[in-house]
Amino acid sequence: MFQAVRGAEPRRRRALAGLAGLIAFAVVLAAATSGLAWNGAADVLRLRFGGDSNRTRIVIDLAGEARGTVVEAGAGGQVVLTLAGVSPDRDMAGEGRGLVRRWRVTESGSASRLELDVARAVEIERRFLLPPGDGVDHFRYVVDVKAVGAADATAATPITPVRSVRESRPERRRERPIIVIDAGHGGRDPGALGAHVQEKAVTLEAAKQLKAELERMGRYRVILTRDTDRYVEHGRRVQVARNADADLFISLHADAGGSPETRGASVYTLSEQGADRAVREVTSRGDWTSEMRLPGHDASVNRILLDMTQRATQNRSAQFARVLLSHIEGSDHPLLRRSHRDAGFAVLLAPDVPAVLLEMGFITNADDERALTDDRRRRHLMRAVAEGIDRYFREPEAAVMAATGGAAGAP
Repeated sequence: MFQAVRGAEPRRRRALAGLAGLIAFAVVLAAATSGLAWNGAADVLRLRFGGDSNRTRIVIDLAGEARGTVVEAGAGGQVVLTLAGVSPDRDMAGEGRGLVRRWRVTESGSASRLELDVARAVEIERRFLLPPGDGVDHFRYVVDVKAVGAADATAATPITPVRSVRESRPERRRERPIIVIDAGHGGRDPGALGAHVQEKAVTLEAAKQLKAELERMGRYRVILTRDTDRYVEHGRRVQVARNADADLFISLHADAGGSPETRGASVYTLSEQGADRAVREVTSRGDWTSEMRLPGHDASVNRILLDMTQRATQNRSAQFARVLLSHIEGSDHPLLRRSHRDAGFAVLLAPDVPAVLLEMGFITNADDERALTDDRRRRHLMRAVAEGIDRYFREPEAAVMAATGGAAGAP
């Protein structure tokens, strides 16, 4: 009996300690998920929001794979989707954020019905399913919505916009945008070979001319990733832009092709696969939250903000690419038929600096090589590029293009 009493006491202490630990965990969890809807016992786990009163991202955390179907797209004040294959164990509802005033998830047969009451007319920009990975052990169904038409005076109070992650920094110099120009290749890496010149020489001369054109305008601070014939690692080129808190990064290159007849310039922006890689590379570092200077206090919220920062950067890169191509075309410089392309180039991977890679022409084409090695004609092209950059910053309220997977077509 005495032994039994002695044995029971440690068990009682362990039970109380376990209960205290459980309570502490619940308190921490409640604090970490403040403002989020949580339902841990069903296929639909929770909803999370990020964005502002112009663009909002909705993330539905799921215990299993789902297939989404749009029922109402947002023009009538509601966004309604069904998620086949998952269901809540009860109806879920709560207050929204950004464009979403309130939300509900209800059971609809073997599916879930998501209803979003929106503050103004919206449209769905994109929606996709993310499988488990990158440290996340569940599926995520993501819906991006953006406002259309005139603003509603009763619109929901916006939360911190994605752009403010960078623009709110005290050292921001918005009156003199910082442009980083990257002369491709260099040193031990000659790049493509033309009949009379190496790519690395063409890109360096072009970078110097573009810098001179921008500085002549007196409205920009310009940084070169290299100003001599030396090799700079790709990651270092990106870091130069991030360390400078650059407003734009442009990498200059000269293309090469199998056919000597192929000629013309093209502009690359980051592909979807490249964007995923950029986010993976950032979040693989233990200090990524402080490095990105994100305002969220919860890891899941910071991840949403990082995703939205990446998306905003892609959209601004696409906007600049369109402006740049229009100025190059206006200068009578030849373009490829599909002149706006996307790729996962390493120099485009900064998640918070709009970036493009400009292929100025085909060094393997005799006409393009002559244009790129002639000082006057190359300066003419760089003047058009500088004017495109200037227009991009002079008209910041111009409609932003949504980043896409690239246009169809061939060179």
